[in-house]
Formats: sequence, structure tokens, C-alpha cells
Amino acid sequence: MHRYAEALLAHLTADGAAPPAAPAAFRDVPGYWLPPAVEALVALLSGDDPLEPLSRAASRDQQRTALFLCLALAVSGQGSRIHASWLGTAFGELSLDRPVTHGQRSLWLAAARGAYGPAGKIFVLRKLDALAVQEHADAEQWIQALIPGEPAVVVPPSLADFPEMAEIPELARPAMAADRLARLRGRCAEITSARKADHDARAPLDSSAAGPAADWAENEPPAVLRSLIGSGGPAGPMASLVSYLLDDLRPGADPRLAAIALHVAAPILRVVAEELETDSSLEPPETLTVPILGHRIHLRPEGPDQSSLATAEQSIITEGVIPRSRPWAAILLIVAGVACLAGAALTAPLLAAAGVAMIGLGGWQLWQRRKLAEADTQYVAGQVSELRELAEGAVWALHAYARESDARAKQAAEDASELFRLIRRGPRAA
Repeated sequence: MHRYAEALLAHLTADGAAPPAAPAAFRDVPGYWLPPAVEALVALLSGDDPLEPLSRAASRDQQRTALFLCLALAVSGQGSRIHASWLGTAFGELSLDRPVTHGQRSLWLAAARGAYGPAGKIFVLRKLDALAVQEHADAEQWIQALIPGEPAVVVPPSLADFPEMAEIPELARPAMAADRLARLRGRCAEITSARKADHDARAPLDSSAAGPAADWAENEPPAVLRSLIGSGGPAGPMASLVSYLLDDLRPGADPRLAAIALHVAAPILRVVAEELETDSSLEPPETLTVPILGHRIHLRPEGPDQSSLATAEQSIITEGVIPRSRPWAAILLIVAGVACLAGAALTAPLLAAAGVAMIGLGGWQLWQRRKLAEADTQYVAGQVSELRELAEGAVWALHAYARESDARAKQAAEDASELFRLIRRGPRAA
């Protein structure tokens, strides 16, 4: 029985047909659901009446029988042959408090890939809708799943020369909101367009003209089938419903699964998109205090505030000019040198040479002191000039940001409208 079931699974995934063997050759095992379930499957594939073996199998284990038939027909490309009631029996009940079983996830995958036609997809959607997942989820989790790796700060073109201004909350909030809304729109468009392209390029799995589902990945429906017939290894860990949905939304996920997850997240996205559109349309402030060269300058539409500018300039002067004590060392050297010269007339010429050296050294120290004072003055003048220039430039950047805000608000409204359209169409559209 097990050898034939393994051969049956291999044939179904390869060419969608049953291997040559008569169901009558199976020795029935009382109480074991698999032999009559295999008979019923072979009868279905052969076009015979499966009612009698199906009744026996269902009376022994209704859920496993339904799961076996649904998955076997799905991987063979003949999912349209299932009875509508089998999906409900095989799937069981989803819960936010319990992990999704491997069988449920396999049926979910098969339905998302079109194995059971539109009815199978709608069945899964209704199961998910019934749980109202969005009422028990953190909106930020769904956004991070859709668009991971958001930038820490968004620098709009108007602030390219003043990137530090882009970190000011009053200016950062609209720019960040507009960027996030645009990225959300792009990700939703990617999911829906990729899914539509995939749908147009391939025949649906429930079509009689289609071959078996050769693109099933490992640990999906074939793995569950092997486990059902007793030839698979231990089942892997199960995940929660929200974990599966978040994984399906992440970039790189199957777009057919992402479309279903996007349908579940749609109510959350609508609320988030409305908030982002509102934030993107915030009026820019007319006055703003910005850090320039480490000083806080208050900007007005007509120019920098002179009071804050004067305070900053005074601070630059105070910090830029190093206070120095009187040059006592140089004075003492000069006085000593003069004394030596005076005494040299009465004593030896060597004392005169020492006096000249001390006077020269003292003069050199005074000259060095003057050069340092001049350097301080030049530094302060440069800093003050740069401060004024940057303050004027920041005012013009603020004007440019205000002009840019109108275009940003218009684009945000367009992004929100398109996002609403994409999530309103939902996975049923294709």
C-alpha cells in the first residue's frame, strides 16, 4: 500500500496520472483511511465513481481523507475535480491563538496558486476575513513587512545643501510621510502587477490542459502528502497566522501569496495611507529655529532674526578669541637685556651680547603674540561671515521647501488614491 502510494505521488507530480495498478489489488486494513482514499483518488483520475471507497475512507478519518484528495488533485493539476465540501473539511478552523497546521498552509498555498480556481482562493480569503486579523495586529509590523529598511531621514531636494535641516521634526515629518507613502504604493503595485503578469503568462492549475504543478517547492503540498502516506520525515515547526501573513508580504515572497496577505492588510493600509497623506500635506512653518555652526538661529521669511544672529556672533567672538595674560616673560627679558647692555659698558662685552639676545628673544615673543591675536581676529571674522551666509542660505532653502510642499502634497494625494485603488481591487481581480 505504501509503495503504491509513493509511486502514485511521484506520478501525480510528474505527469498528473496514476501509475498502472488496480485498486482491487490493495488489501484493505480495517480502520485505516489510506487504502480506500487511494482507491477513491484513482477512481477520480480514471473517471470512475469514487463514492464507495470515498465513503469508507471518510468514515475512518474524514479530515485526512479530504486533505489527501485536495492536495493530490492540486499537485496533479486537476484541482477542479475536488468537491466543494472537501476544502472546508480538510482546512478545519483557523485561529489567531493557535499555529497554522502544515495541512492548512498547504491548502492555502495551493489555493493561492490557483489549484482550485477562483472558488478556492475565495474560500481562503473568507477564512482569513472571518478572523479580522487587522483588529489584533500592530500596523507598524505590516508596514515594516511591506517596506523594510526605511531611511533614517529623507532629505528633499530643497534641503540638499542643508541636510541637517531635514532632521528638524517640522520639516522631517512631511518628507518622511511622503516617502513612506510612495514606497507603500510602489510595493503594492509590485505585488499586483507581478501577480497579474504571472496569471497572464501561465495556465491556471485547475485547467485540464495544464500539467501537474511542477513549481511546488519543497516542504509544501508534496511534503504534506508524503507525511500523510507515511513516507515523510518529521514535520517542521509551525508558525502563527500573523507570521505567515507578514512573511508573505515581504519583498521576494510569492506574489500570489502576497496578494492574499495584502487583502488581509488592506484595512490597516487604508488607515496608514490616510495618516501619511495628511502628514505629507502639513503646511511648512513660516519661522523656524535651526542649528548653524553650532548656534541656534531663528529664521523668518524676510531673513535671519537679528537678535539670535547677534547672540551667535557674540558667542563666536567669545569662543574664538583666546584670553591671554600680559606678556610678563617678554617684558622681563627685555628689561633684563637693557640692564645687561647698561652694565656692559662698565664690565665685559660678553654681558652686552647676552643683553642683545634677551632683548631679541623678548621681541620675538611679542611678535608671536601679535600674530596669534591677528589669527584669532581673522578666524572670528570668517566664522561670522560664514554664519551670516549660511543663515541667508537657510532662509532661501526654507522658501524652496515651502514651494516644494505643494508638489509633495499633490503627489501624496495621487499616491494615496492609487494605493486605495490597488488594495480595493484585491486578489479576486485577477
